[in-house]
Amino acid sequence: MSRTAVITGGVGGLGQALATALQAEGWYTVLIDLPGDTLDALTETSMQRAYGCDLTDAAQLEATCRQICADRPTIDLVIYNAGVTQILPFDKVSMASHRKVFEINYFAAVSCAQAFLQPLRQSKGTHLAMSSVAGFSPLIHRTTYAASKHALEGFFKSLRSEEKQYGVRTVIAAPSFVATNTDNAQTDAAGLARPGSASDGVDAMSAENAAATIISGLQKRSDFIPVGRVARLAHVVNRLSPKLFQAMMEKKIANQD
Repeated sequence: MSRTAVITGGVGGLGQALATALQAEGWYTVLIDLPGDTLDALTETSMQRAYGCDLTDAAQLEATCRQICADRPTIDLVIYNAGVTQILPFDKVSMASHRKVFEINYFAAVSCAQAFLQPLRQSKGTHLAMSSVAGFSPLIHRTTYAASKHALEGFFKSLRSEEKQYGVRTVIAAPSFVATNTDNAQTDAAGLARPGSASDGVDAMSAENAAATIISGLQKRSDFIPVGRVARLAHVVNRLSPKLFQAMMEKKIANQD
């Protein structure tokens, strides 16, 4: 019987790359994403099924997670990949958009974690939260995004301590810049954009390479997976000298505007 991996944001570039990589390892993948043409275009196979759901709608989220648990014998891995970025100076950020980012990046992930808590305990499975370099360090023009990812990391690092007694692993992956939506790099009036569409990215990597790094980290039973050269370097520099990291980040990113 194949193990089951649930991937939120499953129709995006990284979600698709993760699904492909997991299926190559014999996993059955369940993809959750917003209803629409892109989701409808996915072909259901013997190794994959997709579910349409707006994760910011509590009733939809609860019903979808309940249906997935009913459809699959076990839930062995949940990847909290759904997210949105916001590229905008804070003096132009509305509180409505600030809350929207948190609803998608933080509260949706936490709600899914709650829904799959018992199934993952039963399988002694794994929570995998998709954070970012912005989850452990500052990132200019992304105050809201960085805050949401810091919150995500705080939650899952704390959950790790609670769930280990049940044999459940809690893993955080932190990519730097993954180029997944560069052909659709527009932001809306609130500065919101699909992940991977940033025009100010530094040393961006492909979704396939990012997925390979994440799966490798899972297989090595790492608790924290920096994804890409920039992420690894950022993690080290920020720990050793936060002031130096901030100066380097501002020079590399702010000066591109």
